[in-house]
Amino acid sequence: MLSAVDHVQLAAPPGSEDALRAYYVDILGMTEIPKPPALAARGGCWFRAGAVQLHLGIEPDFRPAKKAHPGLRVTGIEAYAARLAARGAVVIWDDGLPGYRRFYSEDPVGNRLEFLEPALSRQR
Repeated sequence: MLSAVDHVQLAAPPGSEDALRAYYVDILGMTEIPKPPALAARGGCWFRAGAVQLHLGIEPDFRPAKKAHPGLRVTGIEAYAARLAARGAVVIWDDGLPGYRRFYSEDPVGNRLEFLEPALSRQR
């Protein structure tokens, strides 16, 4: 039986680790976590914020997916969107999911990320 999502892995092109670190740490506010040595030799980087882990693996013929993306829950979505925009990230709001406030952004290699918050949590 499935009990939780351990992590989500996204792909990235070779040599993009510094740009990924700048985005996931400096813009999103995540913490880089060390990869096990056997996996670190493959390149890429891993990040964590609370229970959320995103792994970025190197793919030589990388092309970002147009639709595939992780959906990341946030609290204080307006402030979080403002944080991203102030640091140069694109923020595209979408009101197509009833009961949620959400927006999309892209990391520096074109991976799509969805950020969402239940609309009721804003009324507390």
